[in-house]
Amino acid sequence: MNEFVRGVKKGFPICLGYIPVSFTFGLIAVKMGFNPLEATIISLTNMASAGQFAGIRLIEGGAPYIELIITTFVINLRYMLMSLSLSQKVASDLPFYKRAIMAFCITDEVFALAAMEKDEVRFPFFGGLMITPIFGWTLGTFLGAVASSLLSPMLQGCFGIALYCMFIAIIIPPARTGRKVAIAIILSALLSCLFTYVPGLDVLGKSGGGGWAIIISAIVGAAVCASIKEVKRFRRRQHQEGGAHV
Repeated sequence: MNEFVRGVKKGFPICLGYIPVSFTFGLIAVKMGFNPLEATIISLTNMASAGQFAGIRLIEGGAPYIELIITTFVINLRYMLMSLSLSQKVASDLPFYKRAIMAFCITDEVFALAAMEKDEVRFPFFGGLMITPIFGWTLGTFLGAVASSLLSPMLQGCFGIALYCMFIAIIIPPARTGRKVAIAIILSALLSCLFTYVPGLDVLGKSGGGGWAIIISAIVGAAVCASIKEVKRFRRRQHQEGGAHV
């Protein structure tokens, strides 16, 4: 029980941080045609943040199922990597069903706190760590969905801008310290602009909510930076082997 309470205390700041973001999601979801109950259920059964925003946009645009599936898969692919990493830290005797429950709430923030644990991550601790963020994410969505009919159009527009500010705040810090991250961001942004404004290519940005544009921009940006890293590693290995032969 002590471990569960410790997890709740650690997860509470995440809960508070999730409320304004999910409030925006609830606001936008209702604006796109979802009712408050549907928006709340989406957040209760998903902890995907950017994936949810992209998903409702694609649904509103009438995107085909395959586009919706691939887009959300690419956006949420990082959770797979986090799960693989965290699986090395959880207790080895943890049964599969408990691991599956833990996997439901591996978000960026929850993963970061769990990864910083010095000892093995036990189920009671992680249960407490995940319950408050789930509550905050769901509560914020409900409040935003209900408040959508009470806020003026100007305030609703402000919350929409706040969403983009949140994304910028996420990508700028790592871009300042990692050149490859900055290159990936710039390249993906340029490709997205091409798919939005260039005649002939803009069909990808306009069809079904722009899911294919997101997929291509993200994959190409990441692939180019990964290729740069591999080329540098290959050259470094060649240099070392050449020095060894001398």
